[in-house]
Amino acid sequence: MPMSGPIRKMVVGATLFLAICVTAVAGYMTHGWRLDDSIYMVVITIFGVGYGEVQPVKSPELRALTIMVIIAGYGAVIYTVGGFMQMLVDGELQKALGARRMSIEIDRLDRHTIICGVGRMGSILARELASSGKPFVVIDTDERRLHAAQELGYLFINGDATDEHVLEQAGIKRAAVLATVLSEDTTNVFVAVTARGMNADLMIIARGENPKTEKKLIGCGANSVVLPTAIGAKKLAQMIIRPSAENMLEQMTSQGDMKDELGRIGLQFDELVVLDGAALVGKTISSIELRSNHGFLIVGLRKTDGTTVLNPPGETILESGDTVIVLGHTNDIPQLAERFSAKKGKITYRGVTLDT
Repeated sequence: MPMSGPIRKMVVGATLFLAICVTAVAGYMTHGWRLDDSIYMVVITIFGVGYGEVQPVKSPELRALTIMVIIAGYGAVIYTVGGFMQMLVDGELQKALGARRMSIEIDRLDRHTIICGVGRMGSILARELASSGKPFVVIDTDERRLHAAQELGYLFINGDATDEHVLEQAGIKRAAVLATVLSEDTTNVFVAVTARGMNADLMIIARGENPKTEKKLIGCGANSVVLPTAIGAKKLAQMIIRPSAENMLEQMTSQGDMKDELGRIGLQFDELVVLDGAALVGKTISSIELRSNHGFLIVGLRKTDGTTVLNPPGETILESGDTVIVLGHTNDIPQLAERFSAKKGKITYRGVTLDT
């Protein structure tokens, strides 16, 4: 992160002051003075303490050196103090302290989400995560966007998301998810490559404007790709083809949690991960639904390679590592998870996270 004007002044002034002190000490020592006497002379000369000279300054060279030490030393001190005063006036000190506090809070994050880009899509994502209480940090270079994020109380980093140092600041090695939602597909590709190289277990979700970029993003390390244009077009098509059903789902997701809406009629969505050696392995979907006396419905299946099948055929055979998305009665699903030794998880539908 580049230094602001006042901080740069303080750094330059302190560097000059140190250089002047070292040069002055060396100058006195070249005239036969001891090291401790030279340091003492420089200190009382610059700060004008008023004590007597350590040794008589009689030669023209020593007097010229002493005059230069006074002028240059005072100049460096005034320059440094001026930078500090400007920092106080401009509020830079408060900003620096705030940045330090934020850095400490980011270092405490664990299993959090990193949002790369806080534009239109990133700001919506951040708002949804904040409303659900999920920890996250945003990365951007736009001062206006970062100011808006700060006003909302978000943790943020001013930097380039393709920079490894910036990702380290965001705690990428402790993060659970990274969402790169920048406007440029090429930048999202670079972020995905960099992030995957720094954390092999990280869930990477990337935004893509061009459908042709999807394969590149997946090949560069992204677990899944979101195409806003394609999603918007499909939604428009559903509104035209099935306006009533689409309107009902829209009301359910916009007026409240889908979990609450389904809960009113005793239903819930859930994910069940088929563990290695579980009784679900090798069974068809139809046999599982029949065995449960149709107490639930398998509405989706996510394979280990990341592909998702909606409304899978009944003859589909479950394999170890598959994730089954079910819709069933609230009391039946926990029993199902226990019966088949499946690991429970969560499902997110259109931005709404349904807890197990």
